[in-house]
Amino acid sequence: MSLLDRHVGFVHALREAGLPVSPAEGLDAARALEVIDLAERESLRAAYAATLVKRPSHRPGFDTLFDLWFPASTTGLQAAREDGPDLESAGVPELRDRLAELLLEAEDRKGHSQGMNAFARAMVGRFGRQPAGPGRQNWFSYPVMRTLSPETLMARLLAEVLAGRERGGLAEKVARQRIGENIERFAEAVSTDVRRRIAEDSGIERIARSSVRPPLEQLDFLRVTKADLARLRREVHPLARRLAARLTVKHRLGHRGRLDFRRTVRASLSSGGVPLTTFNRPRRPHKPELVVLCDVSDSVASFAHFTLLLTYALREQFAKVRAFGFVDTVDEITRFFVPGADVVEAMTRLTKEADMVRFGRTDYGHALEAFAERYGDSVGPKTSLLILGDARSNYQPPALATLKRLARDARHAYWLNPEPTAQWDTGDSLATAYGGVVPMYECRNVAQLASFIEELA
Repeated sequence: MSLLDRHVGFVHALREAGLPVSPAEGLDAARALEVIDLAERESLRAAYAATLVKRPSHRPGFDTLFDLWFPASTTGLQAAREDGPDLESAGVPELRDRLAELLLEAEDRKGHSQGMNAFARAMVGRFGRQPAGPGRQNWFSYPVMRTLSPETLMARLLAEVLAGRERGGLAEKVARQRIGENIERFAEAVSTDVRRRIAEDSGIERIARSSVRPPLEQLDFLRVTKADLARLRREVHPLARRLAARLTVKHRLGHRGRLDFRRTVRASLSSGGVPLTTFNRPRRPHKPELVVLCDVSDSVASFAHFTLLLTYALREQFAKVRAFGFVDTVDEITRFFVPGADVVEAMTRLTKEADMVRFGRTDYGHALEAFAERYGDSVGPKTSLLILGDARSNYQPPALATLKRLARDARHAYWLNPEPTAQWDTGDSLATAYGGVVPMYECRNVAQLASFIEELA
């Protein structure tokens, strides 16, 4: 494969993985290749990263794809054999001794250890191949890590580093962190070589599609993990501030306030009662009142978690935000999100104390009627109503008349649905029915939420 083919394939793979790479940026990357030494792989990586990567969260996916399209040379295996035991015939204890030496070595200036990478490739070649059927084989990281078990070397390595010094102090903390980082680096080197070998056997395009997770802002809310939710917390507060700004009620009279009649008449006395100069009252920007109605059922558990994070952030932005959660009945949850409260503790209390469940099956109709009956006065001419849920009501009556009344009473009403538009109106979905009353937007990830916020008038 020529360098041009690799460049085109790499840029296309980045786009397929969700990284925003424009044609102009692809051309910039190609021009950058003219001024670097192509034999220096890390210089090539840096040139591509400088021209194509826009956010730190995009870097892991970029590195994974770069290692597939521009794999490291395997000639370093010879250096690994010369620098240590015969890796093909050495026993596991000898290999663990060599790994222990590598885990104690300092990194070089480029931030990577050539010896560790070469050792990882050799270990994958020896232990990573597993039969996958008659005449077939596949490559895995697990057998390598299970055989060498680098985590179990920690106590031995700490003893060598501390050399009789007192345990539990700063020196041990620093050493433990450095060794832990090197263990993670070795595991990543093993995974990288496994992906390279699978790509050689099955094709780069195939392994590229399954190896890279979408960037954080494009992760589907319904499929995020707990670790993803922890990272999403950092994205919520900027979005809450932007949403708050968009929902601020704009004065219809332009930049000037209402006429100050008293000042205008008083000033006209000097001109014989003719109002040559008019005075206006200063504008008083109005902060919006926001009512958030969240579906917290199990079918949208991850989305509910994110929306509660958003509600928590909005509660910190305004004094006038009321939040309500429901499954088949509704309860106000604003009390759990007081300013300064710990968000994890608030959500734990919410699940234990809030009264949102009667029978345990989502019922939008009953929840809307209960909301209108118990909390209908929370929606008024100054209120923006934000409904968050998948509109799946287990074939129960939708209570459209109640929703119409709530939408009519509110200044604005919006519905964010975490399901793809193609799945609306399938099964027990009432998306079109509800969307005909309240504008419904697909909101599957942070990028779509940001897009919705930008579209608000």
